[in-house]
Amino acid sequence: MQLSLTLIRPDDWHLHLRDDAALAAVLPDTARRFARAIVMPNLKPPVTTVALAAQYRDRILAALPAGLRFTPLMTLYLTDNTAAAEVDAAHASGFVHAFKLYPAGATTNSDAGVTDLKNCVAALARMEKLGVPLLVHGEVTDPAVDVFDREAVFIDTVLAPLLRDFPALKVVLEHITTQNGVDFVRDAATQVAATITAHHLLLNRNALFAGGIRPHHYCLPVLKRETHRRALLNAAISGNPKFFLGTDSAPHGQRTKESACGCAGCYTAHAGIELYAEAFDAAGALDRLEGFASFFGADFYGLPRNTDRITLRRVTVAVPDTLDYLPGDMLVPFRAGETLAWRME
Repeated sequence: MQLSLTLIRPDDWHLHLRDDAALAAVLPDTARRFARAIVMPNLKPPVTTVALAAQYRDRILAALPAGLRFTPLMTLYLTDNTAAAEVDAAHASGFVHAFKLYPAGATTNSDAGVTDLKNCVAALARMEKLGVPLLVHGEVTDPAVDVFDREAVFIDTVLAPLLRDFPALKVVLEHITTQNGVDFVRDAATQVAATITAHHLLLNRNALFAGGIRPHHYCLPVLKRETHRRALLNAAISGNPKFFLGTDSAPHGQRTKESACGCAGCYTAHAGIELYAEAFDAAGALDRLEGFASFFGADFYGLPRNTDRITLRRVTVAVPDTLDYLPGDMLVPFRAGETLAWRME
């Protein structure tokens, strides 16, 4: 049994940091583990311009505890009104690395998202020309489509036509959850990739109902069947550079998660790399974790690989029931009251 694992320090290619007090509460968990992270722009109001991204980046760096080294990689929220000139500005900025496509109403703070990709033709054409990636929340929002089928329907009706119209566009299908997503990315052109979360590697949809409704396992895209979880795990451990780490760690206060209309999202940043080690270890593929966590994402974004290292040790670690978050509200972490199998040193 392997007792420790040393790897190049990883990056998180899909992360929610929120803002203000929430940002200050959760940022240290990520910054201790990851050198860089692609930061989602779905604030209120959303981060739609380079100027807003610069301000948000400054707030993140100001909240970074002394002694921690971390680089936020900023993104812009694609809207029906995003101009090609904003793509030019993002490309020239040096700190905005992608645009995020949220179909309007698909997930938390997505109300300002795109209603029809026909409204984004000019922006998408400029992104394709400049090599600016489009990060896609891949779900349709039609209420007539079963929630467990929304990723597959999105791939067939939105993503495939998008890539026919813009064949050179760099695309990351974020937090894939299905065999359909794995197959599409694997068979697509080289500039199409995907992120995979730890919670989708470790859980199937039964976890939503184990011992009663489990609101802290509710995320979007929602957990899927075991066959899909296995497909994700096989993709993650395959060594295919199209698949890389993106936690989609999404903090929500306990009061909003445990409510009549609980928010979607799992908070995993407190064990952002340890949970992946558990998944890879269970598959007998610890030797494949470094590529997935530390190399493939950097290569896709055209950024240098990190050079410093972290070490994980096989130690049972108790996860607290709650973490400090906002005044009058706590944060319930993934595996709250349970244990982790690895500890980062």
